[in-house]
Amino acid sequence: MLPGLQVGGRLRGLRTTVVGFLMAAAWSLTNAAAVGFRASVVKTDITPETSQWLCGYGPRQSTGVHDRLYHRIVAMDDGKTQFFLISTDIAEISPAFYDQIMRELEKQTGIKPLQVWWIVTHTHAAPEVGPPGLDGALMPDRYQHESNKEYSARVEKELIEGIKQARAKLEPARLGVGWGFSLANINRRARDVEGPVFLGLNPDGPADRRIGLLRLERADGTLLALIANYAMHGTVLGPENKLISGDAPGIVADYVEEKLGAPMLYIQGAAGDMAPIYSVYPNFESGHLSQFRVLLGDRILEANRQMGPTTSDVRLSLGMQTVETPLRRDSLGWAPELSDYLRKTSTGAAVVQIPVRFLQINEDIAIWTAPLELFCEIAMNIRDQSPFPFTFHYGYCNGFLGYFPTKTAFAQGGYEPNPYSSPYTPQGEADLTSAVVTYLQGKPR
Repeated sequence: MLPGLQVGGRLRGLRTTVVGFLMAAAWSLTNAAAVGFRASVVKTDITPETSQWLCGYGPRQSTGVHDRLYHRIVAMDDGKTQFFLISTDIAEISPAFYDQIMRELEKQTGIKPLQVWWIVTHTHAAPEVGPPGLDGALMPDRYQHESNKEYSARVEKELIEGIKQARAKLEPARLGVGWGFSLANINRRARDVEGPVFLGLNPDGPADRRIGLLRLERADGTLLALIANYAMHGTVLGPENKLISGDAPGIVADYVEEKLGAPMLYIQGAAGDMAPIYSVYPNFESGHLSQFRVLLGDRILEANRQMGPTTSDVRLSLGMQTVETPLRRDSLGWAPELSDYLRKTSTGAAVVQIPVRFLQINEDIAIWTAPLELFCEIAMNIRDQSPFPFTFHYGYCNGFLGYFPTKTAFAQGGYEPNPYSSPYTPQGEADLTSAVVTYLQGKPR
């Protein structure tokens, strides 16, 4: 009898364990649904304390700090999907550096690369971070010096810790969306009677002046964070400047934060041919940098005031598609560490593999992104063909794979379509546009 009782006891214990597990699982699912949409924000200072090699223009080292640099990290969770959006005050990163950090992040936290979008503000007054990537192959003269290894390690460490903190701080939240408008940018592909296009200011050229805005609120309606999407190079300051700065994107973010009392993520758009209206000045005063607080900062604040109601009923859907387009035959090279982004076809032709990410929020918001310096006309064309009333392009995301000009720009010439700036062909515009529009039009709503 004793052995039988022992077996029976084990079976009863097993039944109790199974029932308990099922009840716990059911409670967990019910609780997740009850909690609903959650969000958080983390802001971490990454300003270097020592001289660093600056990114953008020719090689030069910093001599001091004008304004601080930050990681600004937003986490969102709808109960099924977690998403992390980062805005960092640096110029660019290699996709290989992003991949390296994502491997470490997944090892420590289980968070997948698909869940993380790392956007840089593209300020040309911040340090180089990570290996030079494609720029090192296309413009090797700029990278004859040692990289900022210690600073790069700090940026990586602070990013991983910031994502962990953001996940730990998730709280019930609400989300809103809206549009704004600003004349702070201008097409930079200038033209004269003779010769090819050159870098300058072109008031008659295409320009995307929309501000795409996401507002995150706490459950009580107070502001948690603002996410402002606007296309404008971080090049108010030119190569003569050697003071570390977030340039116009950083100045605008600081100003809006001061006014609202909450972090603002400046998210670059398709800024490949978009300059600030004051461009490449030797110092802060001559570049009128402070005026961008009015030119763009006040326009963001106005769009925030005009935004409609927010909602806690938020559903997130993440996706990715690899877009292939030919590598130009006269390309000056390809970085060895970016071998995962290049493929040889059966005919021996080389094609670039561009990872395009998508985020759908409810039925009316679609955001797409790629590691490109995209011309604004391409993003505007895709937006016009999108079935989603709020379609945003987040540029310079998860790395940098060069300028991505329009077919027309290749015919016109100039800085961006040159082999030292872009590894693509005139076919690239059609390949990318077709893939992104097809994806967006095929999404259920």
